[in-house]
Amino acid sequence: MGNRRRVLVVEDEHTIAESIAARLRAEGYDVDLAHDGPAGVDAAERTRPDLVVLDVMLPGFDGLEVCRRVQARRPVPVLMLTARDDETDLLVGLGVGADDYMTKPFSPRELVARVHALLRRVERAGQGEPGQAPTVVGDLEVDAVQRRVRRAGVEAHLTPIEFDLLAYLAARPRAVQPRERLLAEIWGWGDAAGTRTVDSHVKALRRKLGPDLIRTVHGVGYALEVAG
Repeated sequence: MGNRRRVLVVEDEHTIAESIAARLRAEGYDVDLAHDGPAGVDAAERTRPDLVVLDVMLPGFDGLEVCRRVQARRPVPVLMLTARDDETDLLVGLGVGADDYMTKPFSPRELVARVHALLRRVERAGQGEPGQAPTVVGDLEVDAVQRRVRRAGVEAHLTPIEFDLLAYLAARPRAVQPRERLLAEIWGWGDAAGTRTVDSHVKALRRKLGPDLIRTVHGVGYALEVAG
């Protein structure tokens, strides 16, 4: 297999780290391991991975600090792992440059699906059609070429997954999109077991762009609802 992708796993629980590494290697990835914060930063600099799987709770310094330092040196997709199902931790993780997150315990299959989806997203980034006009819905502007979002003229910083989710909804304004469809289209995952991650990313979009942006259709999914 040419041009193999390299993944760095930074996880202090050796059993979990080895399990993740074995599954990713079985999927054709080259995998490096680090078990504390400083080692994770050094490994990212040395191996220049295509993606980092990063635990939040690490000795030395935590995963949030690892993410800050790694992203400051070279932008790279980061999938954060947390044992604490705490919304503040998750939003802080996204705020320092993580692209997605998973709460332990998780299935190896789900982790592989997230890794695949993040790497596909990187490949697509910046591949908007040259000259393609931004999507405008009310006071929301989504520019697929520059991957920039503005609401009422104010630019918002979105993670790659948040951008793709918003762009998908904005291209279909007011049309209800089931969680399962969003999970398949944005995350590339074909079953409904991860719909909670859709909910979490919608919550992050509301926090960044306003609570009235996306309407919840209970028991179904979401629709973009911008007046204008």
